[in-house]
Parts: sequence; structure tokens; C-alpha cells
Amino acid sequence: MTPPSVAGGMTDDPDPGTELRSRIEEPEIAALPGVYDALSGLLAERAGFDAVFTSGFGISATRLGEPDLGLLTMSETLDQVRSIVGSLSVPLVADLDTGYGNALNVRRTVEEAMDAGAAGGILEDQEWPKRCGHMEQKRVVDADEHARRIRAAADVRAERAAEFVIIGRTDAREPHGLDEALRRGHMYADAGADVVFVEAPRSRAELETIAGEFAVPTFANVIEGGKTPSLPAEELDAIGFDIVVYPLSGLFAATRALQEAYGTLAADGTAGAVEAVDFDEFEAAIGAPAVRERERRYARRPADE
Repeated sequence: MTPPSVAGGMTDDPDPGTELRSRIEEPEIAALPGVYDALSGLLAERAGFDAVFTSGFGISATRLGEPDLGLLTMSETLDQVRSIVGSLSVPLVADLDTGYGNALNVRRTVEEAMDAGAAGGILEDQEWPKRCGHMEQKRVVDADEHARRIRAAADVRAERAAEFVIIGRTDAREPHGLDEALRRGHMYADAGADVVFVEAPRSRAELETIAGEFAVPTFANVIEGGKTPSLPAEELDAIGFDIVVYPLSGLFAATRALQEAYGTLAADGTAGAVEAVDFDEFEAAIGAPAVRERERRYARRPADE
């Protein structure tokens, strides 16, 4: 694991995209958990993941307490990304929604994401306000318009001589069918996307078609209770995918745990019966001993008084 630099969670390599690209190019599929704040990011890395992913769904839920219906702004998204990157020494892929406007807006979004320390970002072709990819009634922009957005992102990357990984996502499967989604995936790859992400395929057969369709790496998104078959990483690897994300597993588990803890506390006046870490375990999880050791370095000594 590469240690963080003085700049926060970013690695000693000034371009975190380099590490992410290296991971994607490995023979084994890259499996990324969804994280939504600094604590979830820290715990995901400590569990052994070598890259993480943020979802607009998770950030909208935890920052706003609202569903993923286009309510989250660019500044809110990137502020959260910056906070999470600061807790990590592994690459982070940021969900950048539609880029929050036209090609010029996408340029600024990508610039800000790179400045925040993201190693890569997803740009989707939905109309704004967008919806979670596993919801119904999605609308997509003209494919040429999103190709221009992707090209704008690629231009920023080239101008900065960066390795930022651009993931071109299409949500056309639900409103227009798989063939149109595949057509768009090719357009986005041609425009500069490093990875193609066809959202919400409905069957294993569709997953197999997507994985075999593109010369560039492909991306699968598995949500518990979502539209895509919930397959383990090993099976998606065998199908031919290069990246899989499980964006909401942690959020859903945390929600259940909080419901139980708060419900028990409200009913019993104590949460002692709830299975949870204790104070010392939590302090260890967030690195409190190391911070206290650092604090002692600057403690007031008798000679200073």
C-alpha cells in the first residue's frame, strides 16, 4: 500500500490515475466498494480494497437525506469526494453524474475532480435532472451531445498530461434497448472514454454481450435489489468484465445497523444489546492511537511553562 503524501490521501505519485490504470490492466477484475464519506472510505481500504468508488446515490442519501433524483450539486459532490480522498491511500473513482451541464461544464467538473484527487470519473448520458441508473423513467440526451461531453473531459486530461480515467456511461438500455446502448458505448469510447459502462443490463446474457462487445475495458454495476443480476466479482471476471462496483452494499448495511441501534435506544433507553464495536475498537479503526502519538510530539513540557 502506498503511503499518503503531505497533500492528504493522494499517493506519492502526483497523478492517482496512474495507479488506477495499472489496476484496471491487471488480469483479475477490479472490484470496488461504494463509499460515501471519509469513514466508509477508510474502512473499505482497511478491509483490503485497492480502489474505491463513490456513487451519487450514496452521497445524496448521506449528505442530503434525499433520493438520487438530480438534487445533488457539483460542489456538494466534489466536496464529499475531496473529504473521502483525504482518508485514503488508494485510488478513488468519482461518480460525476452528467458532468452538470454541457461540454464546458464537464470541463470544469473534470478539472475540479482532478484537483480533488480523484483517479477517475464516470460521466453519464442522462438528461438533467438525472435518476439512479436502476430506476425507471430515465431519459437520455442525444448521443452526439454526450460524446462531446466525453471529448471535453478527454481534452482536459490531455491538456494536463494526466492519467485520469474517463468512464463513459450510457443509460440508454432502459428507454431505447440494448442495441442503442451498445452503439452509444462505441461512440463514447471513440470520443475518449477509457472504459465503457452500460448501465442496468437485465440478464446474464446481456452482461455477456456487453463484456464481449468492446475493445476497451468494461464496467459492471451491481446493486442489491437492482435490475442487473447480482453476480459475484469472480463470475463477472469470467464473463469478461474489467471493473465491477458494488456501490450500495455498505450504505444499505449501515442503514440497517443504524435503524436497529436507534430503534433499540428509543425503545429501551440503551443500545447495549445492539451488536457493535466498542469505544476502543472504534478509536483503533479511525487511527486515534497514531493521532495521539502525533499530539504528544507537540505537547507542552514543564520547561515551556
